[in-house]
Amino acid sequence: MIQFLNKYKAFLYGLIIIPIFYLLDYFGFIILKNTPLEVILFAVFWWLVIALSIHNFSYLKSKRKTIFKVVVLIILFTTALVIDSTMNLPDNPITFILLMGFWIGFAYLLVPAFITKYWKLIVLIYGPLFLYFLYLRLLSGNLETYLNIKEEYPFFVFFLPIPVLILIWIFEQWKWVQNLKAEKSKAELSLLRTQINPHFFFNTLNNLYALAVKNSKEAPGVILKLSDMMRYTIYEGEKETVKLSDEIEYLNNYIELHKIRYKKSVEIIFKYDIDTDLVVAPLLFIILLENAFKHGVETLTENAYIHMEIYQENNLIQFKIENNFDPKEIAKSNGIGLQNLKRRLSLLYNQEHELIVEKTDDTYKAILKISIHA
Repeated sequence: MIQFLNKYKAFLYGLIIIPIFYLLDYFGFIILKNTPLEVILFAVFWWLVIALSIHNFSYLKSKRKTIFKVVVLIILFTTALVIDSTMNLPDNPITFILLMGFWIGFAYLLVPAFITKYWKLIVLIYGPLFLYFLYLRLLSGNLETYLNIKEEYPFFVFFLPIPVLILIWIFEQWKWVQNLKAEKSKAELSLLRTQINPHFFFNTLNNLYALAVKNSKEAPGVILKLSDMMRYTIYEGEKETVKLSDEIEYLNNYIELHKIRYKKSVEIIFKYDIDTDLVVAPLLFIILLENAFKHGVETLTENAYIHMEIYQENNLIQFKIENNFDPKEIAKSNGIGLQNLKRRLSLLYNQEHELIVEKTDDTYKAILKISIHA
């Protein structure tokens, strides 16, 4: 929101036109005899002129061609005023055409992309209105007849499409903000994915080196599992969703590689009773499993356990993991893995998830619930 206000603060500055209008009327420089709706429409119009000029000031300042166009527009506007004052005709068609050219050129100068994108819509709206004006002014009869028609049907109708164009422009800016947020979320997700399990791969490589030195028969299996995990992290991890079967295989490989590290007895139970064709965002469960090893199994010399389960309940995918730990051990980690997980869940599932963490003196339990329809 702050970023949006900073980008469009010029439109707040443009509101200065309101007190200026009343000051000019107070000192007699202008006379506000129009209907309230006309006054509002004229005020909105000049507010946009001032705001867009300020908003695009840097653009105008840095472009020589733009300055030349501004000079041309000023000449066009001055010519229109001179002709209007010289001929002294009410709603002079020549003046009207020159002023229309001026305002169209001015709008294109300030928001060229918008005018280029919606020029067909602008022609569709203003073309018939302009032809209607020419018909009434030149073909409906004498000047008195035209003035009577104008009094009965004021020509402020020419400004009625302006709110429509303003709303379209505001919608364009809203889309820009939403796209900016989406791009920011994608960038954050990409960064968060790169933070997943880097030290695990280094530790596994060290273990693999030790197995290779010993000519262990386990080495080829470890290489294959590590290769599968690295492939999954690099390629599948970039996808928006993956099948649960792939996530489960990834978790099983992680568990098997960890078992090689420990000479102590560790009870690891992993159950899953769920449709494995369901899809989730990749690499969500691994952080909780990694924490169970790092802050649980590695702190205990005996009787360590990890109980893990994936199941479906109430239209939710539920992942539950529990482990014990040594309360005397002080965790050196700052919890970046869990922060990472919470941030990813917020970006990916917003209100369609729930993460519950329960901690006792020597046990830690986490339950992650994700809506199947999220």
